[in-house]
Amino acid sequence: MSENTISGASRASGTSAASGTSAATSAPLLEVTGVRKTFRVPRNAAGHNRLTALDGVDLRLGRGETLGVVGESGCGKSTLARVLLLLERPDAGTVRFDGTDPFSLKKKELLAWRRRVQMVFQDPFASLNARMSAADIIGEPWRTHRDVAPTARARETRVRELLDLVGLRAGDAFRHPNEFSGGQRQRLGIARALALDPDLIVCDEPVSALDLSVQAQVLNLLSDLQQRLQVSYVFISHDLSVVRHVADRVSVMYLGKVIEHGATEDVFDRPVHPYTSALMSAAPALDVSGAPPRGDRVLLKGEIPSPLDPPSGCRFRTRCPRAVDRCAEEAPPVHVRDGSHEGLCHFPLNGEPLGAGPVSGGGAVAGPASADR
Repeated sequence: MSENTISGASRASGTSAASGTSAATSAPLLEVTGVRKTFRVPRNAAGHNRLTALDGVDLRLGRGETLGVVGESGCGKSTLARVLLLLERPDAGTVRFDGTDPFSLKKKELLAWRRRVQMVFQDPFASLNARMSAADIIGEPWRTHRDVAPTARARETRVRELLDLVGLRAGDAFRHPNEFSGGQRQRLGIARALALDPDLIVCDEPVSALDLSVQAQVLNLLSDLQQRLQVSYVFISHDLSVVRHVADRVSVMYLGKVIEHGATEDVFDRPVHPYTSALMSAAPALDVSGAPPRGDRVLLKGEIPSPLDPPSGCRFRTRCPRAVDRCAEEAPPVHVRDGSHEGLCHFPLNGEPLGAGPVSGGGAVAGPASADR
């Protein structure tokens, strides 16, 4: 039986918090459909040697929008980033950027495409060459894309503009990475990503290595740059509070699949999928608004299944307190709430606590001890 996937098509009706314009008025900048990626690994005791990193992933991103991608370690977030950057070729599915399949491009066309998608890395020190000055780091992409800044004067002027754009001084152009603080190094990395005037920046945990106060400064910088330049972000993070602050919409991943997608406030406050509910309950929060408490912490039992041998039916069923026999036998359908909030679940949440159950009419519980794989 073919598995259902979240299409993400309903996102086109949303409105970007950064741009203030409806995404429905234009075609999506990025559209990912049914992307699957596996890796060959040493055969395990059960005889499996194919690790499924991505399994039918669908995404859709408009211009000037931010898509947050969250999930536990090993769920496929970084592999997704590598596919979007053309560092990995998917086994199946399509990636379309501004209506074009970038994997079909050759030579000059591919070189021109690479200008439009850039990366901000997690570690601002490891991603910078310690032997190069800030000016050399920012200007390094221009060695390949010579038409962006063809003369020495143009390169010098552009370096000063980019340093000013990210909140650094013109004199910082001659300093080396070890002379900057962590936040300043990440600003330098952002300046390098902007050097080619991209349409999309993939941010892979861009503030996780920074102090809390510095994180806020870098996040505000990214938001300001988005409003000024209309650049789109795919923002990958473990920090749910960070994602809630920056993202227009959120995709939640589990074992290589997008199991829930919707507007940020909907996903955080009214999750459809039990895993999302557990994930949100684990995030620490300081609420001074006087709003009612969001409920007790949900503790999931059992280990995360191996991507070498994912569970049949619903991927989350071996840890889900609402799982029944049907969850092991059938792939979960797509449940749509309010036209744009999607989740993959046989028994989606409707505002009740995750622990409320068991679900009636579903059959015997198929928990971690009794579930067939």
